[in-house]
Amino acid sequence: MKLNIANPATGCQKMVEVDDEKRLRAFYDKRLAQEVDGEAVGDEFRGYVLKIMGGQDKQGFAMKQGVLTPSRVRLLMERNTQGCRGYGMRKGERKRKSVRGCIVSHDVSVLHLAIVKKGDAEIEGLTDRVIPRRLGPKRANHIRKLFNLSKEDDVRKYVIRREIPSKKEGGKPKTKAPKIQRLVTPLTLHRKRRRNALRLKSVLESKKDAAEYEKLVAQRNREAHESRRSSHRSRSKKISKVADK
Repeated sequence: MKLNIANPATGCQKMVEVDDEKRLRAFYDKRLAQEVDGEAVGDEFRGYVLKIMGGQDKQGFAMKQGVLTPSRVRLLMERNTQGCRGYGMRKGERKRKSVRGCIVSHDVSVLHLAIVKKGDAEIEGLTDRVIPRRLGPKRANHIRKLFNLSKEDDVRKYVIRREIPSKKEGGKPKTKAPKIQRLVTPLTLHRKRRRNALRLKSVLESKKDAAEYEKLVAQRNREAHESRRSSHRSRSKKISKVADK
């Protein structure tokens, strides 16, 4: 079984292949999100605590949280759920897809683990170096949280830019910055006010049209009533003339 071990603190990950069945018994019958002693992987992981994050079986079907079985099952799934991307699916449509249960068994070929607690010894390629994050936060509130900013501070001044070297020799390097999401500016407030004004205008126009329509219907009903009364009068006059003769 291949064990893909990730260290969130440093951003590194390492693949370890374990063939010893005695060591793998520590993972069998464990569920997703459960913790395992790192010594089961090897002696260099003594003191480490690993958390099971996911895995795939020999055919490539991923483990799904909440499916309490070690075998593979076929579930009716909606679009944009784990195990069903939903390309070409309509709204409300469901498809039957195969997924592996959340219990680890001998059918699992790759298991994804994350270091929860670090041991005493350093592991080469996992804890001895730090890979910096390539991109910074993009959302306005996340930038405020990172730099401990208030609502009055301008978030645009604190965007983390990354430098891109020039392709030409001796050229000036460029810098790239992400477009800030959910940023409230005077322009967005103006657009919001305009949307609200248009919505209010359409509501008032519809009420005005409804009132005019009711007025027209009442007028047509009165005209119909008057025409019925006049025809009834003329009919009664004709009947009275015939009776007199």
